[in-house]
Amino acid sequence: MPAAEIRERFERIVASGEGDAHALAAAARRGDVPAAIDLAALMTRAGFVEPALILDLYDAAAAGWYGDPSPAVDLTPGSGTVNPALWPPFWDFLDDESKMDAEAFTMRTARLGDHVDVGFAERAAHASLAYPGVPEAAAQGWPRKFNLEELAACPANSLGGEFHRLIVEKQFDLEVLDRDELGLADLRPPLDYLNARILQCHDLWHIVGGYDTTALHETAISGFQLSKFGHNYSAQYLAFVNARAAIRTPPAIPLLLEITLSGWRHGRDTPQLLDVDWPEIWAQPTETIREKLGVTAYASPFPADLVEQMEAASAA
Repeated sequence: MPAAEIRERFERIVASGEGDAHALAAAARRGDVPAAIDLAALMTRAGFVEPALILDLYDAAAAGWYGDPSPAVDLTPGSGTVNPALWPPFWDFLDDESKMDAEAFTMRTARLGDHVDVGFAERAAHASLAYPGVPEAAAQGWPRKFNLEELAACPANSLGGEFHRLIVEKQFDLEVLDRDELGLADLRPPLDYLNARILQCHDLWHIVGGYDTTALHETAISGFQLSKFGHNYSAQYLAFVNARAAIRTPPAIPLLLEITLSGWRHGRDTPQLLDVDWPEIWAQPTETIREKLGVTAYASPFPADLVEQMEAASAA
């Protein structure tokens, strides 16, 4: 299929929502590249146009991918429209073959999120309330910031001790990005709470959820985060990387979809973690906390550092 025809069909599906996510995922697993492209278009619709579709879309796609039955879902409803300004940076980024580090890739993906229609934030706020536990968690109010000194005082074998080592050894910022500089308090509820909370919990959930900080597991944890409240950036990131793989590097489709959907299912099988009082349990061992919260560590279908291994091999 010529590139122009692929893009025309992709944009049409993003605008319309036509397609059966369950059947497309099943076909993609069998090696059907056009089906994988159509599925990525539906992910793009959910990420950039209709966030209320995320739950139905990803549940249906996961069922199709893993061979489970699923009721038919209609992904065409919604009041959103595609902002035409999305497509030039989307396709430019997808076509860009230059080498970029993880931070540059993240920031460029995040900027795609600027190109949504004027009603998107309101729809995303409303959609997030459909996730179990989100209304109750958001009702707790603005989350107080974590404290590095408190973490440093925790036993070495505790969750707080592990979290402190991760932040210090990796030279991470404690809450990824500064919530005040980003103006998150000015967002409409509950997006104000949810975006602040995910920034402070992202690296923490790496530990609690059993995710490494590798490229592959960053994609997996995006699926996990998406399942907890429809995280906008995770939806947009997953849509873009799956579209990029399906269109540019079809051999990567099985890897990307397996990682995306296994992270999603892991999140769907895990109780809500947004409302946990983490400082209250910093001093407890991580495994004890997992047992208390009902969390099972992520069972990675591939070596966590597979991408890094492949990059090292290609550079040798």
